[in-house]
Amino acid sequence: MAVLTLTKANFKETIESNDFVIVDFWAPWCDPCVAFTPTFEAAAEKNPDIIFGMVNTETDGEISDYFDVKQIPGLLVIRERAGIHAQVGEIGAPAFDEIIKWARDFDMTQVRNHYAEEDAKKK
Repeated sequence: MAVLTLTKANFKETIESNDFVIVDFWAPWCDPCVAFTPTFEAAAEKNPDIIFGMVNTETDGEISDYFDVKQIPGLLVIRERAGIHAQVGEIGAPAFDEIIKWARDFDMTQVRNHYAEEDAKKK
């Protein structure tokens, strides 16, 4: 699957309708960000069950502001609508592969329990 361009128009729907999303916060003037793009795209190819999306912090600053992204490049790993890992700075493909493996194995029990409690309060 290709990498999605995430914008204010599609970000929320993407997070809510997919159980596993990895977001790359970047900007065109950021050389480390641009250098990481092929690594991000290769990971998307190797992991077709995960949604990979990129947020341009120049054009969609509201999203990076919401997540308090102060430095780029920055990654946000989201499982079942919950941010479970944030990574700032340059990383190589082996480290990115390890983050993906860790995120796949992450125990979501606490997150699911939280959502269940929140749903129960609404009733």
